[in-house]
Amino acid sequence: MQHPAQDAAGRQGPSADTGSRAGTVADQARAAQELGEVTVPRLADVMAVDLLDAPRTGTEATGPPPDHVVLRRAALRAVPAGDRPAHHTDTGTGEVIVCTAGSPPARCLAVGRPLLYDTADPAVAEWAALDPGAAWLRESGARTLLAVPLLAEGCTLGVALFGRRPSREPFGPEDLRLAGEFTAKAAAGIEQTRARALARTTTMALQRSLLPHTLPDQAALEVATRYLPAASRAGVGGDWFDVIPLSGARVALVVGDVVGHGIRASATMGRLRTAVRTLADVDLPADELLTHLDDLVLRLAADEGSADPSAETAGGIGTTCLYAVYDPVSRHCTVARAGHPPPAVRTPDGAVRFLDVPAGPPLGLGGLPFEAVETELPEGTVLALYTDGLLEARDHDIDEALDKMFAALGRPAGSLDSVCDRVLTELLSHRPDDDVALLMARTRVLHEDRVASWELGAEFAEVSRARRCTDEQLAAWGLDEAVFTTELMVSELVTNAIRYGRQPIRLRLIHQGTTLTCEVYDSSGTTPHMRRARIFDEGGRGLLLVAQLAERWGTRHDRIGKTVWAEQSLTAG
Repeated sequence: MQHPAQDAAGRQGPSADTGSRAGTVADQARAAQELGEVTVPRLADVMAVDLLDAPRTGTEATGPPPDHVVLRRAALRAVPAGDRPAHHTDTGTGEVIVCTAGSPPARCLAVGRPLLYDTADPAVAEWAALDPGAAWLRESGARTLLAVPLLAEGCTLGVALFGRRPSREPFGPEDLRLAGEFTAKAAAGIEQTRARALARTTTMALQRSLLPHTLPDQAALEVATRYLPAASRAGVGGDWFDVIPLSGARVALVVGDVVGHGIRASATMGRLRTAVRTLADVDLPADELLTHLDDLVLRLAADEGSADPSAETAGGIGTTCLYAVYDPVSRHCTVARAGHPPPAVRTPDGAVRFLDVPAGPPLGLGGLPFEAVETELPEGTVLALYTDGLLEARDHDIDEALDKMFAALGRPAGSLDSVCDRVLTELLSHRPDDDVALLMARTRVLHEDRVASWELGAEFAEVSRARRCTDEQLAAWGLDEAVFTTELMVSELVTNAIRYGRQPIRLRLIHQGTTLTCEVYDSSGTTPHMRRARIFDEGGRGLLLVAQLAERWGTRHDRIGKTVWAEQSLTAG
């Protein structure tokens, strides 16, 4: 199992955070280089842009200079001696520049206004001769130097330095005005780049906090996941996945794709993921769960639409979702989808196909039904759930993408992690244009020697028979220490089913790893409720006792009837 933040790029390269930082630096450098293209040679013979790693705001922007200022070279452009055109140079670009308090860049940042220097001035000449970051000024032969702070929205972002050789007139008042205009525009572009990068980083942090941090322990499926954020600067989207343990050793798999990008999409994804976990916890059938999710999206759209009528995709209307439940006892998998791509399956014989699941409408349209399909999966079948970003790469069409995915799934592999990596390698030659969520699951089977069931009559004498059958089965499993607790739970659940339910009544025990589950089914649809009995009540303590003894308990409704279940941990003291 793999947490999405551990390998956000699916082992295809550097992490998403690294890519985001690299993109930010490149964008800032481009904005700084554009300033050079405008000002050299029109305004100066040579120029450099040095940026602060963290912009100064408020009282930090001006005031007494510190002992030194740390900057990073973003651009350097010069007119070489002779008639050759001006050109950018990579010399020193990206280099960390440490400026002493008396240097022109540090003084300009301290006072927050343009400063004009003669490079023959001893202080400037000493700085140009000794500071490696000023080597460009010394080599250019500039006679006058103009330092202009990069100011935008109350922030000081860095400093632009302009130099003129002796063959040109020194900088005059008109030159200072032009330099101020050009640097103000450049600063605005750099600040926009910073703001976009901050918004993207914030969105990615939010989205990752809302995705599963660890996949739950369960024995029904072997699971591997990958998540790749989009390369688009519009911000990450709202793709998500989840693995949810259910009662009766079953497991739910979820993959969804919220429309849009940015904070809104990530927040909507978090709401929907929480809703799915809540609805799954009450064991709703797959089609009913999507119906409730559809209603939730409609309510979110109504709330957000009334607050922000200009919202393009209020509440996530058009979001897609796929919900699958696998039962390792029966080997049945129930799947329903809301406008989401169908899951692919690879059977143990190497055959790959799509599960034939009705598409259903995307969430938020309202009033349209969802249909669940149940299929039996052999042990060792691989399920592939994914979002559409996996198939929508710009360098191939959908049919070619499907062929590549089927070919990658069809080849044998030792682990699901290697299958995930193979699929991503085959389908994605570069960072995707849309987010990609990929969830692989290989089915396991809980064989008959781990499951025991009995049909019970409607007489209260059946309670003692249920206890006796339970004792014998636990002895066969070597679980003698669990006999007392399990007897109490079986007695209470069977008694309730006989007293309040209807036949047929069935008792089932499931031994899965370190978990023992007791289930009692009856054909009544009435849900039992736990209440606190009063002092002189003769009954009403059964479910309270079950809740105290079990780690988890609940009611699962079937098409006809219900199952009351209780799980206990065999490792607990």
